[in-house]
Amino acid sequence: MSFKASAFLGKHGFVQNVDVDDVADAILYDMDQGLHGKKADQEMIRTWTLPPEKKPCNKSVIVIDAGGTNFRSCLVTFDAAGVPSISDLEKTRMPGVERELSKKEFFDQIADNLAHLKDKADCIGFCFSYPVEITPDGDGILIGFSKEVKAPEVVGCKIGQSLADALVSKGWKRPKSVMLLNDTVAALLAGAANPASGNVYSSYVGFILGTGMNAAYIQPALKDVQGFEKADVINTEVGKFCSIPRSDFDRDFDATSAKPGTFYLEKSCSGAYLGPVSYHALKTAAQEGWLSEKFAAEFLKLPTLTLIEIDGFLHAPYKAGNTVADLLAKYGAKDDYNFVFEVLDAVVNRSARYAAAILVASVLKTEQGYDKTRPVCIVCNGTTFYKTYRTAGRIKACLEESLTKKRGLAWHAVQVENDITLGAAIGGLIRG
Repeated sequence: MSFKASAFLGKHGFVQNVDVDDVADAILYDMDQGLHGKKADQEMIRTWTLPPEKKPCNKSVIVIDAGGTNFRSCLVTFDAAGVPSISDLEKTRMPGVERELSKKEFFDQIADNLAHLKDKADCIGFCFSYPVEITPDGDGILIGFSKEVKAPEVVGCKIGQSLADALVSKGWKRPKSVMLLNDTVAALLAGAANPASGNVYSSYVGFILGTGMNAAYIQPALKDVQGFEKADVINTEVGKFCSIPRSDFDRDFDATSAKPGTFYLEKSCSGAYLGPVSYHALKTAAQEGWLSEKFAAEFLKLPTLTLIEIDGFLHAPYKAGNTVADLLAKYGAKDDYNFVFEVLDAVVNRSARYAAAILVASVLKTEQGYDKTRPVCIVCNGTTFYKTYRTAGRIKACLEESLTKKRGLAWHAVQVENDITLGAAIGGLIRG
């Protein structure tokens, strides 16, 4: 990195090359606090479930995937051999993103979104990618929304029961079960149910790095914690972790977010926030004279930046049609190109290193990976993970250093096609 970019980032407390092991250690401490019922940032939500020993056969289940800005619904059918097929797929907007909704409006909108699936199955697998307290019957009580969803009356409600009531009010037969699970748990279940041919895994981690960010893992039994006599899948809600260094840019953006003072790690890592944090960094640079006068003046006219815009620039800095590249081509000085690139790359690099720290902590919590023929399977999902500039490669390089070289642990990062949908279907049938 150039002296200039280093000086700018250092002045504002931005640490791009965060120590992966130090952050992982801090996350692990917070995880243990939460598991033992002590004050912790992470929710450490029990799911009261484990991957099924056998694939479901000759069964159908309605699947809902509600997370980020999209709401997807479909029917998943498992044939006699347990091979799944997906039908009746529809995608629409997540209720509560565009405007604030009451509880009734929220669940009525969900019920309306499911009209094409009316009574096609008596079980529902509901991937609800927001913090919920899972109850032993598989339902979930909403702890709070993230990702800018606005429906405060829903907090504290049983999601499955409320949805079933809304469906019945619209003429449905009451579902036999509505199983709530997080997207990370769904990814984990999909990986466990569909291991790559010839592979046997000792444990599983589900990881999402997309619009939002979270992780789930299989927690071994804890003899010193009541109720943990057997293993359980844990949804960590690691995005709430707050013991990380924050820059001036993070604080500036956080003050403008829907829930300031919360979700520090998610706001430093996930796709919904990388664009705005980058914007605040370059806005500060423009205001303080780190950029040429003409370019700075034009940049300050922008309302914000998106991850798509900064990722496009990082992949092709001189390609026309990109907001940043076009401004630089028209108004920027030669020095501006490199400075802007390095600042944006620093934001993305930091995200990758935080993601790696989360995965290191999650793998260590499984207490597996010592047998090289039975690695820990990490099911990775999310456009930020797979498409954002150098992110996947950087994460895997950090895991190789921290888990393989330093600790001698075996791990295998995999991508499962339709993982959230299939995992939610499997979850929906566990109690169905």
